[in-house]
Formats: sequence, structure tokens, C-alpha cells
Amino acid sequence: MAATNNAGSILKANSLPRRAYVTFLAGDGDYWKGVVGLAKGLRKVQSVYPLVVAVLPDVPVHHRNKLLSQGCIIREIEPVYPPGNSDGFAMPHYVVNYSKLRMWKFVEYSKMIYLDGDTQVFGNIDHLFDLPDGSFYAVLDCFCEKSWSHSLQYKVGYCQQSPKNVKWPEEELGPKPPPYFNAGVCVFEPNLSTYNLLLENLKVAPVTRFAEQDFLNVFFRDVYKPIPNIYNLTLLMLWRHPENVELEKVKVVHYTCAGEAKPWRVTGKEEIMEREDVKMLVDKWWDIYNDEELDYSRGPRMSATVKRSPSVAIKGRYGTASTAA
Repeated sequence: MAATNNAGSILKANSLPRRAYVTFLAGDGDYWKGVVGLAKGLRKVQSVYPLVVAVLPDVPVHHRNKLLSQGCIIREIEPVYPPGNSDGFAMPHYVVNYSKLRMWKFVEYSKMIYLDGDTQVFGNIDHLFDLPDGSFYAVLDCFCEKSWSHSLQYKVGYCQQSPKNVKWPEEELGPKPPPYFNAGVCVFEPNLSTYNLLLENLKVAPVTRFAEQDFLNVFFRDVYKPIPNIYNLTLLMLWRHPENVELEKVKVVHYTCAGEAKPWRVTGKEEIMEREDVKMLVDKWWDIYNDEELDYSRGPRMSATVKRSPSVAIKGRYGTASTAA
């Protein structure tokens, strides 16, 4: 039986004042282009904080060098795998995403903002670092896509993005599900106690469709606080909830849609490119990526040594762990 997650204590921030953005990269594919674009986007909006890239050992040296040349801080991490196989994931490659849990070990930073490699920043979001400590911040997800067809939310037509359109049938199904976030953009506080508890909980967590996103939603359920859609606009919102989209106010765009919407992959012949708003957002990504004036010109910055914290006994939703840093 799942124990109560005393997240208020495990999320206590370190006293260090340092802050950074962080993203994740695995394999020898083309996602490095997304990270380069992200680094340049953060410079365009004049962020004052660095971009840390957590890379798995299988990221080639020449890809790492491209990121270093753009001023990124490279942090190699070991992969984290859940128990069991990956048959239950929506996509097989989701299995490597559990490695993102290593980011909670980056305790030289007091607070971090995670950004998926397929996001782009179009407005300064440094102010998110000033959100109160002790909570996990992210944007509510949408349940309207077929990838959610396994869920009760999808089957009854309920979506937390527009809960008044189809109300949750409490008389039939009981209380509505708790808020569920999209983990493509989130604000969190690195902490070794939290890190160790995440790994302990993972040992007994079930394999679920959306991998680490489902896991993080359960783990941080008690301390999750939603932030507005402008901080993580997934492209599907343009179709499913246009009434909730104000493109002129959007600060972060998440180029989702089953892989075909990654700006560095589109050919212009994709069905989604028939939409003018999608074409505009893809063009804006390329404008940043191709802007040589946004290239980093002062040389790479290297990461600091990770500091360690004392042993702490804490509780998680899946169980209790006594952690030694």
C-alpha cells in the first residue's frame, strides 16, 4: 500500500542561491538540435541563468561539443531504468526518460527549471525561479488525445483543461482524478534526500503508459501546483482547446504531436503544417536556430562539483526510505 508522501519536508531547498535551466539528452539522434535551439532561445530572451544538459553516456562527443560551443554545461549521468520491461509504455523509448530523476542530484543548484529538448522559449521565464519553495510547479496536461484512450478521463470525455465542457461523473465513478501535469516544463528543487527517495520509490512503482511523467505525478501529487498554459503550450492545445490559447502571450512552446512536429524534422508536407499557427511556430523556432547573432561566443562553462547532504529518513508515496547521501 502506498504511504503518504511527506513532500513538504523532502522538497526543502538547499541554502545555495544558484539557479539553472536543465534539459535531458540521450542517444546519437537529432535531439541535440532541439537543445541547441533551446540554448539560443534562452539567450534571445536574455535569461541570466545557464542551461545544464544532463546527457547519458551514449551521447556522442561531437554532439556534446556542439552543446558546449553554445555555452551549455554538460553533466553526464548514468541511466535509470524501472523494474520490469517497457511493454507498457506508450512509446518504447520512454524507458530512458526515468534517467531524468538524476537531476534531483544536481544540488549545487538551489532551484532548476526543466525544459524538454523539444521546447522553445519565446519569453523570459526567469521569474519562475522566484516561485515559493516547497512545491512542484508545472502546467496541467490535456486528456483529449488518443494516447489517453486507456484512461477513464478519455472514455468519459473529461479534460481538466476544460472541465466545464464535460463534467466528471462523480456519482458513477467517484471523485474526479487529481490534477495531472505535463512534465515537459517544471520547476523543482534538487535535493539528495528527494533524489534517493525517488529511486527507492521507483523500485516498487508500476510500469505505466507515460513512464516518468506518471511517476512524477504520483510522487509530487501532494505538493504539485499548476502554472498557466503559457509556460508549456503543447501543440495539441491548438486543436483541442483553442479557447485556452493566447499565442501572443505564450512564453514556452512544446513541439509535441507524435514526433512529426519537431521543427528540425519537418519538411512542410506534414498534415500538421497545413495549420498557419503551427507553421508560424515552426518558423519562429528556425528563426532562432539560424540566428548566428545568438551563438555563444565566450567559450563553454563547466559544471561545478556536486555537494552532498546528510542522511535523512523520509516517506514517499510508495514507501519509506532511509537515505544516505
